[in-house]
Amino acid sequence: MREQEGVIPSEITNTASISRFKAKRRKQPSTDELFSGITSGNITALSRAITLVESSNPEHLSKANTIITRCLPYAQKSVRIGITGVPGVGKSTFIEAFGKHLTSSGKKVAVLAIDPSSSLSKGSILGDKTRMEELVKDPKAFIRPSPSGNSLGGVARKTRETTILCEAAGFDIIIIETVGVGQSETAVHSMVDFFLLLKVAGTGDELQGIKRGIIEMADAIAINKADGENKKAAQQAKLEFNRALHLYPKKDSGWQPKVTLCSALHNEGIDSIWEMIQKYVQHTTSNGYLTHKRHQQNKFWLLQTIEEQLKQQFYTNPKIKKALKQQLDLIEKDKTTPFAAAEYLLSLTKN
Repeated sequence: MREQEGVIPSEITNTASISRFKAKRRKQPSTDELFSGITSGNITALSRAITLVESSNPEHLSKANTIITRCLPYAQKSVRIGITGVPGVGKSTFIEAFGKHLTSSGKKVAVLAIDPSSSLSKGSILGDKTRMEELVKDPKAFIRPSPSGNSLGGVARKTRETTILCEAAGFDIIIIETVGVGQSETAVHSMVDFFLLLKVAGTGDELQGIKRGIIEMADAIAINKADGENKKAAQQAKLEFNRALHLYPKKDSGWQPKVTLCSALHNEGIDSIWEMIQKYVQHTTSNGYLTHKRHQQNKFWLLQTIEEQLKQQFYTNPKIKKALKQQLDLIEKDKTTPFAAAEYLLSLTKN
């Protein structure tokens, strides 16, 4: 055995070059630079602006609000599509196949994927780029995974603001993928034009799916993995869902939700789903419902943003922080009730 010599660092070091490199690395682009980059389609500028939107730093929030305000006149020009489904239904595979179909027809596609955060470690895998290997390499596509965090309202606000930035960057289609669990579907439904529910046959959840309120929100149901031995079960599930949809009240949009089959793995039925979405957009644009829906969504998000800001101000207040710790100790010692403690803490904000 013999020991190999290690790499010996150079004794000649250009300190001036190191200083310039560090200064450049520390320099943060101004709001003007980011805005100019976004409107010219620069992905780096778009990514940096989204990072500001997702940050909890007050300085970053101020810069983000300035950029969003300036981007508003360039927004509202895309088709916003929400996609949801239980874990394992094939959302990422479907989005990749759907995204590739759109980019091949000349569309620019932005995918905003909301990944669930662990309630224990607070971390997220953010693995959507790994699962969409082909789409991530497409120059006409942009994929941005974001952690859901602890607050659904918070991630929904950030996703909505990110949508505005992506529209200003020139993306024609914005796809928002939900975590597939909890109430995130409701939040995503309130920020998109078209809501697509992915289902899979043969898992025994057909009737359970019909009972869930999410069916009422869906503008279409796509039964994925309709290939091979599962094709017959998928056709049967399509009949059941079609029967069930006729039992629901008519939508305000005047649109009758459709049920279709697809196989994202084999790229089958993807083109018909896009044709259906185009028909929906034409229908709701001609009767004025699309404009009305977006106005209603803006009002809803005004109220949601107020709630989120009040909550953030409450928990970041130093006086509340100190009193909250004391009340938690009293609750642990059975010296007060949660309701009395909450009333006391809220009374502090009045002063």
